[in-house]
Amino acid sequence: MAMPHFQVHQPKTVEDVLDLLGRHRSSVKLLCGGTDLMIKMRAGAQAPEHLVSLNRVGGLKTISYAGGDGLVIGGAARISAVGKNPEVRRLYPGLAHACSVMATVQIRNMGTVAGNLVNAAPSADTAAPLLAYGASLVAVERGGRRQIKLRDFFTGPGLTVLEPGEMVEAIRVPDVSPRSGSCYLRLSARSKVDIAAVGVAGFLNLDLDGKVIRCRLALGSVAPTPLRCPEAEEMLEGQVPDEKLINQAAAACVRTSRPIDDLRATAAYRRAMVQVLAQRVLTQSLDMAKGGTS
Repeated sequence: MAMPHFQVHQPKTVEDVLDLLGRHRSSVKLLCGGTDLMIKMRAGAQAPEHLVSLNRVGGLKTISYAGGDGLVIGGAARISAVGKNPEVRRLYPGLAHACSVMATVQIRNMGTVAGNLVNAAPSADTAAPLLAYGASLVAVERGGRRQIKLRDFFTGPGLTVLEPGEMVEAIRVPDVSPRSGSCYLRLSARSKVDIAAVGVAGFLNLDLDGKVIRCRLALGSVAPTPLRCPEAEEMLEGQVPDEKLINQAAAACVRTSRPIDDLRATAAYRRAMVQVLAQRVLTQSLDMAKGGTS
């Protein structure tokens, strides 16, 4: 199918981006990597008359970390750049791993973490680890800014709480404490570059006695949206984890999941793999936390 006709705008400031979004509200899309948008336009699923590129907007590709304040990922930061960032690799290994294994090299070099989230696919690889780290998004419009917890961001497949005229300026990830561990594991039915059929991310923070101070677990590709597992988290918090408790928490993750049968996997397979991956994620995160590294 031929691409629809459109006009490309190349603003250099966030304010100019917001002006364009306000001016062309119903017929405009933001463009950065374009790895999802271009495919949808070629298929006829999207036909915007105006594309607003973020590639020349200053400050949006920044990836910065400050102790106490945590990690800030700009709205135009490439997936590959986030995955290779030394501070991300050292302190947020689950996110670094997700950014290094998802899709193909070409897509990782073009696509953005913010775009991966805004696309709101249930299988978005960066969503589960960012949920496990307790991330938030900074959304900006001409009237101001608001911070949205990622766990409240997704409303359905391809749907988010972003309003017309809003854009994601940055992703904020809280700082990690000592004696923390995190992990993200995924399975794809056909190959490493295929969309994940199941993804599980976890984060554990231990006190000096080995009790879990904070736990977050998140799932991808097993529900209409990426989601947290509060039942499993509550099981682990305040406890000294052992193999039995880890297995029970993994079973709680299965109960949280709401998988379907599709071309990539059956619902039964997904449930079985949630159990397996959750056990592995918790075990690896626990070992990392006991080692005193993040």
